[in-house]
Amino acid sequence: MAKSFDPNALFSQAKKMKDDMARVQEDLKQRMVEGKAPEDLVSVVANGLQEVEAIRIKPAAVDPDDLEELEDLILVAVRQALDKARALHEAEMSKITGGMDLPGMF
Repeated sequence: MAKSFDPNALFSQAKKMKDDMARVQEDLKQRMVEGKAPEDLVSVVANGLQEVEAIRIKPAAVDPDDLEELEDLILVAVRQALDKARALHEAEMSKITGGMDLPGMF
């Protein structure tokens, strides 16, 4: 015999998922990852929501005659930090969604 559809159970399950996602989002805001350029000349810290929190530049990275090199180092570190933050975000969210892709949910 087939089970009948229970909209209250579905609503309850959706509310729990929404609450869990809000909790994880808050947790991700506090969790930091770091991206680094070669020789650690530039490092970038981002949170699990993919927001850049800090950029650190060592004096050795600064050559007034070659600012393009510094720009490249910053770009490498930012991309690495954001890639790590994206992976962290996806891993934590998939724990809630069971790996399902739910567009617009987060």
